[in-house]
Order: sequence, then C-alpha cells, then structure tokens
Amino acid sequence: MSAHTTRTRTLVIALLANLGIAVSKFVAAAITGSSAMLTEGVHSVVDSTNQLLLMWGRRAAKRPPDRFHPFGYGRELYFWSFVVAVLVFSLGAGVSIYEGIIHIANPEEAVSPIIAYAVLLVAFLLEGWSTLEAFRDFRKAKGRLSWFQALRQSKDPPAFIVLLENGAAMAGIIAAAIGLMLSQLTGDPFYDGAASIVIGTILAVTAFVLAYESKGLLIGEAADPALVQSLHDLVCNQPGVVGVGQVLTVHSSPDQITVMMDVDFRDDMLAGEVERIVCHVEDEARERWPAVRRLFVRPMQGAAKRVGHGT
Repeated sequence: MSAHTTRTRTLVIALLANLGIAVSKFVAAAITGSSAMLTEGVHSVVDSTNQLLLMWGRRAAKRPPDRFHPFGYGRELYFWSFVVAVLVFSLGAGVSIYEGIIHIANPEEAVSPIIAYAVLLVAFLLEGWSTLEAFRDFRKAKGRLSWFQALRQSKDPPAFIVLLENGAAMAGIIAAAIGLMLSQLTGDPFYDGAASIVIGTILAVTAFVLAYESKGLLIGEAADPALVQSLHDLVCNQPGVVGVGQVLTVHSSPDQITVMMDVDFRDDMLAGEVERIVCHVEDEARERWPAVRRLFVRPMQGAAKRVGHGT
C-alpha cells in the first residue's frame, strides 16, 4: 500500500453529500411516515459526524512532538477512526434495528411513497458522487494490490472508512427502496420495518470491519514488509556492517514510521566510524522513504545470528 493518503477534498465531499442527504431523508420521513427513511436519515447524520471526526483526527495527528508526546500525535487519527466505528455500530446500526423492531410491532402505513422514492434517488446519486471520489483515492493508493489486500494493509483509516461507509449507505438506500416498494405493493408496513433491520445489520457488519482494522492500527502495526526488507538491505550494504538483526517498525500515522534495528558492526571500528554510518543510514532512509521519521540503531554483537535473517 502506498503512502498516498485520502485527500481532505474527499472528506469534505462526503460531509456535504451526507448533510444534504440527511436533510432530504428527514423531510421525506416526516411526510411519508417511513421507518426505513427515518433510519436512513439517522445513518446520514452519523456519517456526517464521522467525516468531521476524521477531519479533526487528521488535523490533530499533524501536531508536532512535544515533551509530553515525544513521538508526536499521529495516533490521534487512529483513535478517532475507532470512535467512528463505535458510532456507526451504536448510533447507526443500533438506532436502525431499534426503529425497525418498533415499526414492526406498531406498524404505521406509509403515505406519499413517490416523495420517498425521489429522495432515495437523490441520496443514491449524492452517495455515488462521494463514493466515486473515495474509490479514486483508494484505487490510487492500493497500487497493484487486490482490494482485500489493500484494505488489510492500509495505514490510512479515512481511505477505507469513507469507502466502506459509502458502500454501506448505498446498500442501505437500496434496502430502504425495496422495503418501501414491498410495503406499497402488499399494503403491509412490515416490509418497511424489516428494511430498517436490514439496514441496521449492514451497518453493524460495516462497523465491525472498521473497528477491527482501526484497532490494529491503534495498538501499532508494522510497516509494509517490502519497506522493512529494503531498510534491512540498506544497512547490510554499509561498509563495516557485519549483519543486521531485528528490524522493528511501527506506524504512528499513515506518513509517520518509527524504525528500530539491531546492527552488528566490525569489532575493530572506532566509535566515530559507527556514528558516521548511522548518520548516513538515517539521511538516506529519510530521503528514500519520507514516512520514516525516526530511525534508531542499536549496536549488537552477533545481531544477525540471534534472529536469523532479521525482520
């Protein structure tokens, strides 16, 4: 997965689209009495809040290190991404399923379904616009990886959160339309309530995926194996280096990587020579991989023998 990150423009487009959709859905729900439409409106409000949280997380993550947080604030982005997953589950999925159950237990016949269809069409088009922007960003970032591999390896939560949220939203719109149509054709409002439960289930599954991926980043994920191997080879090729042991990496944010490695230097080298090699490695690593913000080298005799070919 490349270091490319989701553009702020993509998040702003998603926010504007969701705000417009939420207003139209709530108006339609008030006119039609549709439970699925109401829950879809709640879903859009949750999505709008999520975009704001992701934008705040991205801004907070860029704060420079200080004496209280010497490694910076990069993981703020991962924290707020996890909060987004919790909101999708609790407010999105929870409210949708609750409203569906209430509507099934106490059915109310929907009126003016044409208005609901018009709003759903507008919502689908706006979500499609937002999804297309997120799709372009994620496709550019994934490179030659498959979509599933890119999702698993992504270190940029907004990239996959916006894409998955929009996909869930579009699936929810289709479910709401089908539920409304079945209620209209059969005269049974049960289908409208059932559609709300389906929407809630879609959101619950999406929230689980988002939480799982965000949790991994929050507790610390290693850099791409290809980058780890390249760092290993860079140090191994330095004159005076006998071998390289462990190469430990961790992402603090999509564009902030900390590297720690055990290096075995020739026993007859002077301390000044070791220092020059370490400085050269740090400079070259930063030039080749700008995301590598910190690189720590620990001299260790027999480092490579302790772990084998080390990553």
